[in-house]
Amino acid sequence: MSGSPAVVMRLVASAYAVAEKAGAIVRKVLHSGELGIVEKTGANDLQTLADRLAQQSICASLSRRFPKITIIGEEDLPAEEVTEDLIENGQAEEILQKSCPAEYSGLKEEELVVWVDPLDGTKEYTEGLLDNVTVLIGVAYEGRAIAGVINQPFYNYQLGAGATLGRTLWGIPGLGAFGFQLKEVPGDRRIVTTTRSHSNKVVTDCVDAMEPHEVIRVGGAGNKIIQLIEGKASAYVFASPGCKKWDTCAPEAILHAVGGKLTDMHGNAYRYDANVKHMNSAGVLATLRNHKYYVSRVPQSVLQSLKSD
Repeated sequence: MSGSPAVVMRLVASAYAVAEKAGAIVRKVLHSGELGIVEKTGANDLQTLADRLAQQSICASLSRRFPKITIIGEEDLPAEEVTEDLIENGQAEEILQKSCPAEYSGLKEEELVVWVDPLDGTKEYTEGLLDNVTVLIGVAYEGRAIAGVINQPFYNYQLGAGATLGRTLWGIPGLGAFGFQLKEVPGDRRIVTTTRSHSNKVVTDCVDAMEPHEVIRVGGAGNKIIQLIEGKASAYVFASPGCKKWDTCAPEAILHAVGGKLTDMHGNAYRYDANVKHMNSAGVLATLRNHKYYVSRVPQSVLQSLKSD
């Protein structure tokens, strides 16, 4: 490759290393047994020491190397000096070696917005449902999700002592997605994945309207998108506000990189500009294939209760 790698590739290579560091922090806090749990808006909206430390690590590490990018993190943390042991300076060499898609090759730092969920699936983390937990770093340009990094800190934890914990997935539309084996649910089966802890009648009615052969209820938006790309589910259906932009930016980029789609329940794309509202108010509908079918099955009553942004 001639010259130095494009800004986007350098940013994703850094985000990869930073997400791995955040995953290690998340594991360390769990093993310490001192989770430091705080309720934000209620029992289903928690924050732990792992959320706080992982976000400090991600934001400080990325802003040190890329001072002009805009970073928006889930946790509202006081401005304070971040200790040096939280800083990650590494970059994933294999990402720097890849060619940047032409449409992103000239982008500047100040044109990019990074959406960070330092610990997606906090409730599940506190309950020991560790495979639901992810670290999400998404990159947006002109309102579109153009790159995503997902770390699963506890991948392989069911294998018990001695297993190597954790893995990192990443993707850029136009380049591809890496770190996992792409699989699809057999075409004749509809498996819907949906929320585990934020359900209500509208959510359930919408899932039923898809006429699924099977329904999986798990935590974490990142986790549900991984189910789609690894052939465990055909659609992620969540007909409710609750998900936020930092939950969907990174997963959407990876899903797009393998030909999938993430929209609201009306079939409209979400925008990830720095000034957008954080809530995905019209729900989330994500698929690897056949998005139109799932959009067409959303009941009118659901559409009326969820106004598009």
